[in-house]
Amino acid sequence: MESTQTSPASAANFKMIDIGEKKDTERRAVASGYFYAQTSTIARIRERTLPKGDVLVLCEVAGIQGAKKTADLLPLCHPLSLTSVRVWHEMANDHIQVFCEAKTVGKTGVEMEALGGVTAALLCIYDLTKGIDPVLRIGEIKLEIKEGGKSGTWIHPANPSPTQVVQKEEQKSLLGIRSAVLILSDRCSKGEAEDRSGPIAQSWLSAHGANVILNRVLPDDQKNLEKELFSILKNEKPALMITSGGTGVSPRDNTPDAILSVARELGGKEIPGFGELLRTEGAHQTKMSWLSRSTAVLIDHTLIVCLPGNPKAVQEGLDTIAHLIPHVLHVSDGGNHEKIK
Repeated sequence: MESTQTSPASAANFKMIDIGEKKDTERRAVASGYFYAQTSTIARIRERTLPKGDVLVLCEVAGIQGAKKTADLLPLCHPLSLTSVRVWHEMANDHIQVFCEAKTVGKTGVEMEALGGVTAALLCIYDLTKGIDPVLRIGEIKLEIKEGGKSGTWIHPANPSPTQVVQKEEQKSLLGIRSAVLILSDRCSKGEAEDRSGPIAQSWLSAHGANVILNRVLPDDQKNLEKELFSILKNEKPALMITSGGTGVSPRDNTPDAILSVARELGGKEIPGFGELLRTEGAHQTKMSWLSRSTAVLIDHTLIVCLPGNPKAVQEGLDTIAHLIPHVLHVSDGGNHEKIK
């Protein structure tokens, strides 16, 4: 009799990844895909004259349902409590591009939910259209952007996403904000090491709609930094300035001291909550965050935030304070304390 016993070497070894130790963070993902058909078919979809009804409305409903049911279809996908699902489309003569945005606050990302929502929406369009046009095609489904967690923000490199894909609601409030980036590093200023924090800060600000007017690398010298700060504040007048480096406890770490000195001389004020938040959130990644002296000051209409020099800390730090920056700028410009949209 032939044995049906499965050998250990071929036995399946599936398991859900243990995410119990991970912290809850805001998560967001956007996926997209395409539906292709004849131009006459796309025209009927646009005119909403198909026999089965309004395809575009129902595909949005199907996309939302698909995102919500993702964990039921994928055996190892963690069930998530979604805080938001949004489906929309862009039409051309021979195709429809569908987008799905999923959000949650949790321990794992929502990439699969966004992809599941797009897939369901595309299949819905296919199902409602196949009766009048058998020459249909769906495909090119991909993740456009994901945000949150340790990896921060990731954007698909192959095809730049539309503005509405890249920008979150809070990002829109930085549109046109004059911003400056100062990197404090003896080695980088001498060309002995590559500056990796400056490009990250500039990319983050640009992705959030800010206008980066300068990105400069300076040595860890307090008097020189104070001089640069006075000059930039007087001549460039940025609304937002991000510094990176010099926040530790070594003899050459003087960035907070320089910023606070300039703030006192110009009648500015410290905002210690920025530093407290950065240290608290950073400590989830490394206990060394408690040694950081990161802080922020408001001088007239300019917000200056000093971050650690580590590139990863810059990315995570900016993500952490992203929701605070627009409000500070709004209030410093004479606005009241209503919620920023």
